[in-house]
Amino acid sequence: MKILLIHQNFPGQYKHLAPALVKQGHQVIALTCKVKEPQVWQGVQIVPYQIHGQSTPNMHPWLADFETKLLRATSCYRGAKGLKAQGFEPDVICAHHGWGESMFLKDIWPNARLGLYCELYHLTDYPFIGFDPEFPSKSPEADILRIRMKNLNNRLHEEIMDAGISPTRFQADTFPDHWQDRITVAHDGIDTDLVRPSDNAALSVSDDLTLTRDDEVITFINRNLEPYRGYHVFMRALPDILKQRPNAHVVILGGDETSYGAKPPKGQTWKQIYIDEVRGRIPTPHWNRVHFLGRVPYDRFLAMMQISTVHVYLTYPFVLSWSLLESMSAGCAILASDTAPVREVMTEDENGVMVDFFDRDALVAKLDALLDDAPRRARLGQTARRYVQENYDLSRICLPQHLDWVARLAQTQPRPVRD
Repeated sequence: MKILLIHQNFPGQYKHLAPALVKQGHQVIALTCKVKEPQVWQGVQIVPYQIHGQSTPNMHPWLADFETKLLRATSCYRGAKGLKAQGFEPDVICAHHGWGESMFLKDIWPNARLGLYCELYHLTDYPFIGFDPEFPSKSPEADILRIRMKNLNNRLHEEIMDAGISPTRFQADTFPDHWQDRITVAHDGIDTDLVRPSDNAALSVSDDLTLTRDDEVITFINRNLEPYRGYHVFMRALPDILKQRPNAHVVILGGDETSYGAKPPKGQTWKQIYIDEVRGRIPTPHWNRVHFLGRVPYDRFLAMMQISTVHVYLTYPFVLSWSLLESMSAGCAILASDTAPVREVMTEDENGVMVDFFDRDALVAKLDALLDDAPRRARLGQTARRYVQENYDLSRICLPQHLDWVARLAQTQPRPVRD
């Protein structure tokens, strides 16, 4: 079978699927704007395409997002035409359509089956809008209209999608009813053989300090430190946490940019805004036990999870972070926000402890109690790891599900392009 993969940041979600398809004997080509020159990666032929055009100045802000996707779509279309000119005719196209790239590919290959990675459909009701009262909309009525426009890319892809795959039920359920019979829920998978507890783990946080499992370590992770992942809630709890836990070290991972939600005021970062807010309440000896490591290589992330005494995970009702499942696989005792995506994978006092996202006092109290209860932490961590092994293991559960999805996709009747 000939398979075309589309991802602006390849391999992205196809990191494990693409090589597995090659091992099954399929010809796999990835078309991406990430690279400049053709190359081969684990048997996958990577073909670059260039983005042509630029955003229109003074574009209506509701259309600016779609124009960016349209530029990628037309550029990817040109790259795909080059593949067709070389005689490539895919049986299956798998695409993460979130950046718009796959919008016109069925115009080139109408007989190909298109499978989409359905990450999120933007919804306009609570809690997707208005969840955090600290950041109220300046124009709630207009937000509904803006977000409807934001779904243009989703809607155009729905017309040509033969099958979809979504990593969690929470994410799949954001899509409209008329998508549902075509969406399979299957997570990308956690390598539980790699992400596992280790009594010998160690993490250097400074030139003269290395933390191990013998230390009391509170961990917190965002891709970028920002409100969507509860960074502001955690930071405001930090003065009380440090006061109550005089021997604890707090290790925080995350970049200075914005992944989701509103950007900070110009010239500022969410990270520094909340450091500045709480720093005056934290004596310097306590502050010296707080370690911001920024973004780190995966082995350091893994070491952080393995030395964690309690891991804190907070999120708006949004896409579930891989880091939560990875921390569960590493056997962490976890204190997480009681929000819908978390409830899909966590049961109170069975494989974790949950707390109201906005209840800072409860966060401090529950964290303090969990840090004092080693037997409970051990039980929660063991159950969390077992849960991930039984439901999200990469090689034994999730990757076979994805391969089966591709095989079933290849047998579907392709949907035609609609005018």
